[in-house]
Amino acid sequence: MKKTSLAILVGAALCIGGSIWYFNHQSGASTGGQDGKGGKGGQAPTTVSVVAPLRQDVPMVLQANGSVMPISSVDLHPQTTSTITKVHIREGQFVKQGELMFTLDARSEHANVDKAQAQVLRDRASVQDFERQLKRNQDLLSKNFIAQGAVDTLQSQLDAARALLAADQAALRAAQVDSSYTVLRAPQAGRVGAINVYAGSLVQPTTSLTSITQLDPIDVSFTLPESSLSGLLAAQKAGEVPVTALLSDAGGKQLDGKLNFIDNAVDPATGVIRIKARFNNGGTDLWPGQYVNTQLTVRTLKDALVIPQNAIITSTAGTFVYSMEADNTAKMRKISRVYAFGPNAVVTGLAGDEKVIVDGKQNLRPGSKVRLVEKHKAADGTAAPQGKPA
Repeated sequence: MKKTSLAILVGAALCIGGSIWYFNHQSGASTGGQDGKGGKGGQAPTTVSVVAPLRQDVPMVLQANGSVMPISSVDLHPQTTSTITKVHIREGQFVKQGELMFTLDARSEHANVDKAQAQVLRDRASVQDFERQLKRNQDLLSKNFIAQGAVDTLQSQLDAARALLAADQAALRAAQVDSSYTVLRAPQAGRVGAINVYAGSLVQPTTSLTSITQLDPIDVSFTLPESSLSGLLAAQKAGEVPVTALLSDAGGKQLDGKLNFIDNAVDPATGVIRIKARFNNGGTDLWPGQYVNTQLTVRTLKDALVIPQNAIITSTAGTFVYSMEADNTAKMRKISRVYAFGPNAVVTGLAGDEKVIVDGKQNLRPGSKVRLVEKHKAADGTAAPQGKPA
């Protein structure tokens, strides 16, 4: 029994020792293989791709969704209760300022004008009669044929007649104004909307006849964050600020306008400020209520340094990029992102002659060994160039 237990223990010890030898042998072989490839530390160089920073003028463009709104839109109402006798326009018609649109029944107003004119003529005749009498009495007074009191009485009657004439003239003008309400003309140039009445319709001041909307020129209203306010104000002081409207429903057609309004306060609830741009709209490409994409060029960054955005790393250490040095090592370079546009960004903190690492940066540390990715062959057999900022 004791011999059997001893044999079992010896066999187990031999198995454990063999396993340890095999594991150490395999680990040593593996480590030796890495040392053969990677050199110091046993880590192979990281394969990377690099780009050279570009220097170019970059326009700073602010983008926002906006809506088209007319400069003015008038809802046409009658100013008196009457009946429509004729409609002189069509729905959707473009009218000029002062063009005849509606005619109302004016018989009563015309009669009032005639009555007022007759009263003016009557009172004017009375004034003229008192003037003749006063002149005769003044001649008689100079010869002492009548008393001064008679002349004074006649002068008072003349003054009263003149006041009555002035009142009747004012009444005539009022009647003429009332009569003018029976003819409705376009208060502005624009496009006529839906017409809600017809010949024979009874209308009153609360009745909406139609509307006139000015389409040329026209405004586009949009909002921008308050962080853009200082740049907007500086650009406006420098001169005209160009604004572009992109029409998605017209094959990407662009219309050029200019900034014409910055609101006098920032909305404290949303932190945005309201902006308006004005566009010439002779072709009626812009329509009230339509949504458009707007682009506003605030200023241009001259000779700016541009790199791809995917080369930039942001972490607790700050914002930086890795560059490939002459000894094939990675070096961390801190930068500041000034302005991002599309896949690229304007940065500061680089001299411009660095080889900025784009692909493979996620595995790097300062001082890491790197090597360039092999250049792919193009269709003509030449080497494809390294990537550059778009």
